[in-house]
Order: sequence, then structure tokens, then C-alpha cells
Amino acid sequence: MNDTTPEIDQKVRELIMRLSGAQRMKMASDMFATARSLVLASFSRDLSATEAKVHLCERLYSGEVDLEAFSAVLRRWQTGQE
Repeated sequence: MNDTTPEIDQKVRELIMRLSGAQRMKMASDMFATARSLVLASFSRDLSATEAKVHLCERLYSGEVDLEAFSAVLRRWQTGQE
């Protein structure tokens, strides 16, 4: 859903493009960190760190990442079998 008028959309784009590349990168990074925190806060506290990472990956990158392979890599890292 997009309820923003084309004029406002253009104005926001112009304002963002006035920022330096570093400022835009920081803004994007801050927004991602906030989204990540919100998603993690929605998970059960009973999840292990590895399970939380797998669920986070699934929530943020569903359909883009092979979750089984990602889980396998996390398990190997956890056991020191890099």
C-alpha cells in the first residue's frame, strides 16, 4: 500500500538526495538496526542465539536466503568447525 501522493514522494526524495552519501548510509543503517531490534523483540526469550539468528534471517530475507544452508553454517560456527 502506498498512500503518499506523488508530489510528497518527490519532495521526500529530493530532501534525501540532498544528504551526503555518508548521511544516507547512516540513515539506512539506523533504520535497519531499528527494524532488527523490533523483530528480535517479537521472538520468544527461550530461543538460543542460533535459533534467533535463523528466525531473524527468515523474517528479514524470506525467499532470498537458503535457510537450511544458513542454519548449517551457524551450527558449524557455533561448534568451531569452520
